[in-house]
This record gives sequence, C-alpha cells and structure tokens, in this order.
Amino acid sequence: GKRAVDTQVYTTAEIERVARVAFQLARGRRNLVHSAEKSNVMDSGLLWRQVVTDLHAREFPDVRLEHILADNAAMQIVRDPRQFDVLVTDNLFGDILSDAAAQLTGSLGMLPSAALGDAGRPGLYEPIHGSAPDIAGQGIANPLASILSLEMAFRWSLGRPEAADRILAAVVRALDAGARTRDLGGSLTTVQMGDAVLAAL
Repeated sequence: GKRAVDTQVYTTAEIERVARVAFQLARGRRNLVHSAEKSNVMDSGLLWRQVVTDLHAREFPDVRLEHILADNAAMQIVRDPRQFDVLVTDNLFGDILSDAAAQLTGSLGMLPSAALGDAGRPGLYEPIHGSAPDIAGQGIANPLASILSLEMAFRWSLGRPEAADRILAAVVRALDAGARTRDLGGSLTTVQMGDAVLAAL
C-alpha cells in the first residue's frame, strides 16, 4: 500500500518569535496566554512547551501563562470560550482552532486576522477566510471581517487605538441594531452591511 509521512519542524527561534508576540498582545488585553500543543504525543509539542515556558520566565513573568493540550483547547473553546484571552499555537493547530472559534461568532465572515512579526514591522491584516473567491462579485460576502481587520491594523500596527475603538464600537452598534448579512441569517448585501457600520460610525 501507499504511505505518506508529514514532519513538523520547529526551532527555538521560531517558537520564541510567535510566543513573544502573544505575550506582548496579552499585556494590552487581559494579561493571559494559553499555549496549545500536543506535548503528550509530539516531540515538536514538547519543544514548544519548553520554549514557551522558558521565554515566559525570562521576559514575561507578569503575564499569566497556562499550557493546554490542543485537543482539550478545541473542547474548551466550544464549552467555555470566555476563559481564553490570547491563544498561541503552531500553524496546524492554529488552523483548526481558529475555524472552531469562528463558529462561536456565527460565521467565518465575522473574523479578522493579523499576521504579526517583530515590533515596529507592519503586519498583514485580512479576513480569516481570505478572498472567498466562491462568492466574489455576488454582493453576499459579510464585510465585517474586513472592517475588523482594519480595526486590528489601527490597534496593532498604526498606533491608533482610539480609531480602533471607534470602528469596533460601530460594528457592535450595527449588529445590535439588527444588521445581518445572509451568513448571519439576515438579508443585507455586502454594501448594505458596510453602510450600516458607516452609519453607526
């Protein structure tokens, strides 16, 4: 029969880079980081846990750190999502856990994303679903993930937290007023949903 093998490779520097960003983000939020891996069955997960623990002790002892196995993290996201603030994990588990978390909001169309690097370097901001080419040009895409990606850019790369707060508040007001695209059970088009946020802004 056929056989396929995947190898997951991480270095200390790679883990420290992403964990450092997580700890820095947590300082501006609820000061809590959950680090998710599979240290019980994967050597890369064991290294992940060791490196995150060491970095925490050296540079971020003021931030609360909790380790969690990735499969338990998936269950806890569904069971009690409010227990999480910043969740740091590798690419594989991050891909899985972010999609699980997306359903808490009702739609992937609600989730912004940011790829952040070293301090002082610009991030890459986009909806977590990417360009959604299957629905492009139909006027049914939920624009909130794009708008909230801009909110994150103002907050994390552009140093404009007051603008970020205004954008976030406008999105919340529009939703509280009942504005919904099809993916959220409503009937608004992409443009109409954007107009609802603009009106709230």
